[in-house]
Amino acid sequence: MFIREVEFSAPPVIKAFMCGSLSGTCSTLLFQPLDLVKTRLQTLQSSVQPGWVRVGMLTVILSVVRTERLLGLWRGVSPSFARTIPGVGLYFSTYYSLKQHFFQDNQPGATAAVLLGGGARAVAGIFMLPVTVIKTRFECGRYRYRSVAGALRSVYQTEGPAALFSGLMVTLLRDVPFSGVYVMFYSQTKASLPKEVSSSSAAPLANFSCGIVAGVLASLITQPADVVKTQVQVNPQLRTAEAITYIYREHGLQGFFRGAVPRSLRRTMMASMAWTVYEKMMIHIGLKS
Repeated sequence: MFIREVEFSAPPVIKAFMCGSLSGTCSTLLFQPLDLVKTRLQTLQSSVQPGWVRVGMLTVILSVVRTERLLGLWRGVSPSFARTIPGVGLYFSTYYSLKQHFFQDNQPGATAAVLLGGGARAVAGIFMLPVTVIKTRFECGRYRYRSVAGALRSVYQTEGPAALFSGLMVTLLRDVPFSGVYVMFYSQTKASLPKEVSSSSAAPLANFSCGIVAGVLASLITQPADVVKTQVQVNPQLRTAEAITYIYREHGLQGFFRGAVPRSLRRTMMASMAWTVYEKMMIHIGLKS
């Protein structure tokens, strides 16, 4: 009933925002533990000395469950929701607006898909960066904020407004290429599907599989930028260049790929689910995604 009412009363860009927000909610709730594990693995670089036994994904999971219980794996889910519900909605509504403005009903090529995905992510990333900073701090376990609003207020008062935008450049260097590469691979793999598959009841599963392929490739390409971003946001005194130097000096090139497995799993599954749910919802309310 609610969707029927929206279909008649809301502008298309608002419908795209709502579909994106719903898809972001579902994917965030399911895959938040992977994001927490990724953040913990990356921030361990600041305290683990070279030569110590390497800490892996399973070790971090067991440690969190043992010390913070099972729900500890969802630590930081509040700022994640505060970031993804409006952020994913803003991303998809911007993507929809750009696509309709420049391409209307035509399918963009590979280069255009990169620009569409990257442009939409740049807009969403800049607007949602303060919440992203808070989310990273919640997940790392070093900060004991009581709420998202309280954390934003605390950072603003004690560190200044600039701290809420720490890691802006490296975040854009991570997210814009990821989204651009993801949309390119996703659209190209979808276009290569046989028509009998894309028009059948198996289309959502096929699209989800295309999203997994695109997500793995995009995640690996942008992993180093994610490691640097985490270090800058958890340690505000570090500049981007200093964080890069520190990671390389202490851990070598492999340090830039720490947390790659949980991040690739999370980003791939989240993006695949978000796009699948978004496209299904857009079809349901009568819009072409």
